[in-house]
Amino acid sequence: MSSGQPATAHPRDTERINASSRQIGMLVGLASAVIIAAGTAVLVFVILASSRPELDRGRATADPDHIVVDVDRVVPWVLGFGVVAVLLLWMIAWLAARRSVRPLAEALRLQREFVADASHELRTPLTALASRIQLLERRIARGEPTDEVVAKLRRDTDAMAETLTELLTLAAADSGQETEHRGDPVVAFQSAVDRLATLAETRGVHLRSSVVIPSGDTRPLVALSESAFSRACIVLLDNALQYTPVGGSVTARCEVQRGRVEVSISDQGPGIAETAQARIFERFARGEETGSRSGYGLGLALARELADRAGGTVRIVHSSPEGTEFLLLAPRVD
Repeated sequence: MSSGQPATAHPRDTERINASSRQIGMLVGLASAVIIAAGTAVLVFVILASSRPELDRGRATADPDHIVVDVDRVVPWVLGFGVVAVLLLWMIAWLAARRSVRPLAEALRLQREFVADASHELRTPLTALASRIQLLERRIARGEPTDEVVAKLRRDTDAMAETLTELLTLAAADSGQETEHRGDPVVAFQSAVDRLATLAETRGVHLRSSVVIPSGDTRPLVALSESAFSRACIVLLDNALQYTPVGGSVTARCEVQRGRVEVSISDQGPGIAETAQARIFERFARGEETGSRSGYGLGLALARELADRAGGTVRIVHSSPEGTEFLLLAPRVD
């Protein structure tokens, strides 16, 4: 419930707005001073260049103490300078106005991206939650044990809370308030597979997963929280499940290497056209409507953003009518 008090700006945003205001004020003031000084100098030069000594009427000689200025020569320069000065000041005001709204435009862009990210990221856990509820209802109707499903429902609820927290973290990072995180990618990968196992079963898709860790290796870490790394894996798994037909398979593999961690997600979908592969990781990019919903859209852009924050990347290994393989790479920081 709202407290009825107006929302206050974040101190960092207030600082940016004040700094932008000071810069714009200095720019307009300095530009105006330069224009006025230049105009004054030009007018003085024109007056001196067009002036002549006044003749002494009694002697018909020039009086050096008095000069005459022809108004018809000076007035055009005055009018011309006035027009130029007005145009220059108008241009400066226009540029200053454009610069002054940049912080507002950036804030609106971040707000739109946050709403789009939130709606996209909450859809997958809500779908998984609905699937588990249906499974719970069937077990209750058949009189079967429900403890396991209830426990997974609780985990799904916690996962949604983590997703919201991570979205807020991403929003803070976009505004320059990012904090450093580290997490175990193996735990995150297994969590992602577990969260989408029921969804795969509901869609009639076989989800196979494996983890490869060298013998004697210590606990691997990447520069990303476990919830964030898990979300990147969930995006790739979710896309694979969407585009794999009923009865098909999705293979997920997490391999810990000496200097990095690789997560490979392969599906048996129709593949991605070469023309779409170039921009498939862009926000709001849409592919052909061949899956359970249209496009490889915002999710892949989010996955790449998360991988970038870990110092890694997400790319397409290959894509054909037999399926597509995505690879998530993240360097180790342990």
